[in-house]
Amino acid sequence: MANSLKSILPPTVRVTAEEDKAGEMGEQKGGKEMDDTMEEPTEEEDEEEKKAQSAAEEAAAREREAQRQFMAIEEMVQTEQNYLKHLQLCTVTVHNNLQKLQPPPPNLNNMFQHIDEVTNVSSRLLSLLDQAKIQLCNPKYLETLCDSFLSLSQDIEMAYKEYLANYNNITILEKSYKQKETLWIEIVKIIKSSAPDVNASTLSFFLVMPVQRIARYPLMLQTIQKHTDPQHPAYSILEHTAHTAVQINCRINEYKRFREVADKYKKIENLTIKDKINRLSGHSIAKKTARLSQYIKHETGMVPKLKDEEFDALAGFFYVLERGVSELHRNMEAYLHHLQRFLSCRPEEADLDLEGDLLFSKEITVALRQWIYPAYETRLTTLVYKPLSSLRELMAGPRNLICKRQDKLLDYELIEEKSNLSFEEQAIANTYKTMNTLLLTELPQFNGKALQLLWATLEAFSCLQRDLAADMEQLVTSFTHQQLPHSYLEDGEFWKWAECSVQEGWRRMESLCQSAQDELNASIVQALSPRSERRLKTLLVKHNSDKIYQLAGPVVGTRDLDLTLNKGELVAVVSEMDTRGDRRRWLVDAGGPRGYVHASKLTRYHQVTVDPPPSPHLNVTPTSPGPRRHSYTPGAQPLLTTMTTPCFQVYAGYDFTARSSHELSLRAGESVKVVEHHDKRGNKEWCLVEARGQRGYVPSNYLTVLPSVITSPTFPYC
Repeated sequence: MANSLKSILPPTVRVTAEEDKAGEMGEQKGGKEMDDTMEEPTEEEDEEEKKAQSAAEEAAAREREAQRQFMAIEEMVQTEQNYLKHLQLCTVTVHNNLQKLQPPPPNLNNMFQHIDEVTNVSSRLLSLLDQAKIQLCNPKYLETLCDSFLSLSQDIEMAYKEYLANYNNITILEKSYKQKETLWIEIVKIIKSSAPDVNASTLSFFLVMPVQRIARYPLMLQTIQKHTDPQHPAYSILEHTAHTAVQINCRINEYKRFREVADKYKKIENLTIKDKINRLSGHSIAKKTARLSQYIKHETGMVPKLKDEEFDALAGFFYVLERGVSELHRNMEAYLHHLQRFLSCRPEEADLDLEGDLLFSKEITVALRQWIYPAYETRLTTLVYKPLSSLRELMAGPRNLICKRQDKLLDYELIEEKSNLSFEEQAIANTYKTMNTLLLTELPQFNGKALQLLWATLEAFSCLQRDLAADMEQLVTSFTHQQLPHSYLEDGEFWKWAECSVQEGWRRMESLCQSAQDELNASIVQALSPRSERRLKTLLVKHNSDKIYQLAGPVVGTRDLDLTLNKGELVAVVSEMDTRGDRRRWLVDAGGPRGYVHASKLTRYHQVTVDPPPSPHLNVTPTSPGPRRHSYTPGAQPLLTTMTTPCFQVYAGYDFTARSSHELSLRAGESVKVVEHHDKRGNKEWCLVEARGQRGYVPSNYLTVLPSVITSPTFPYC
């Protein structure tokens, strides 16, 4: 082979190669001669050489660890920046574009619930690092990173635990979108067009990032700690930060487990009897039977009941608060219903004939119905009724959870004393402990927030009432500027006017009371009917005339042996007391039946004696001398008899001042003629009367009918 290479190479190349080979052989011989002349190395030199080599290796290892630490810190910061960029792309661009769909996807805002808090805390973490203005290669950068993370640890936990607890609802909502093929195709198009640089085709690509990120914090911090020298000044704080990140994840997982249990047992299911029967099974029947047995043992005292005073106090306060919210909500609902019915009335459209009454003027009524009350109703619904409705709905979940906790407590008591628990029994114990811990932790917070909302609602209602009163005062003041000039008087003048008005009203009241007393004390003069005349004759046969009394008002029997009589009936007093000596009940004879009547309803009967005036046309020949009682009978000559009969005349019982042109003013005692006993609408509370040649309406209760005796040569009746 060598010969063949020599034949191929040029002559000059062959000579050079041979010379190089000879030179190498000479160098090897010379080196061997020099090595032979050198002395062997000592042990100290070997140790020094090993130390130097070890130091070089340690330096190289430290350099490698420092490089790995730098790469881990750089990875954590850069991934945080990319993570924040994706979150902002999802919450701003994708969310806004999805909202532009017509119609937008249902419950779209629930998909992005709590993600803004996660974005905010990530942005604050990077902002703290930027504010420090320290380069990534600076050893102090690690300490700044740890300080920033620790300062935001509570905010990180609050933001992520709410998001992770709601993440199951996000996945369920996304599955509902996927079931609608047309809608899902539009969503995918928007996601791809909004984020062309990201290979994303679903919303979960972005929404799962917070779930993954919070779990990576402990891993990245532990990686940095692994490549950090224990002698590093930031090593202790780095160790504390890594431990804090692990604890945050543990607490978030525990909170998520609590929320899953709460969501499972606080649901409200409206099941029919058929559905409940279909759910029955041997296991459920055995479980409910064991609970009922344990409950009966508690109530009968056979088994001591496990008490938790702290929980009992919280649950008691919750039930009181719930009852108050429900009662207030029910009252507010009725109040709004009555307000709406009031607004539906339109009194200004009816001819109420109230031109002189300011409070019911059309201007004020229209302003109240069209502006003031509708605005008040809107604010009342927004600020009071809707918050109360929401609070009432929120209380259903804790109430169901408290009831379920009681059921789980009965199950837990059955297995509490067992030393070895099966898998199912251990699950029962864990469920009870989880529910009990959850209620003890969150029920005080819920009670406090609910109480604050209740007080805020009551405060809003008080403010609305105050604003309503102010608006009505302003409205009435604007209309009463001319009609009520005394409202603008000075304090002294106003009180002087008020005192005079009160005194004038008092004088009128005294006059009215005196008139009423005189009217009540006046003897009853009433013509007798034929039936009353027959009763009078019957009573006069049995009793003296001084025992005859007349009913001043109707009497209704309320006790045994009491009589029921009408006003004006005649009775004879048998005894002025009852069998027990009560002088307020008199025994009377009503012309047949006997019974008791209250003494205040009886007045002595006065016989009517009237002598007819002499007639210029007819000669009256009395059949017998002496007064005539009750009625006048014809004499011996019927053709020449003057017919004298008792009549009734209508008088004004009180003074009445007309308030409009349709009414007529009257003085008390003035005789009137009733034209119609009702007004044009058939209302019998008003009568059309004629007096002094004028006609007008007066209240019916202002008129009274009194008997009078009139002689007429031609008419037998008035």
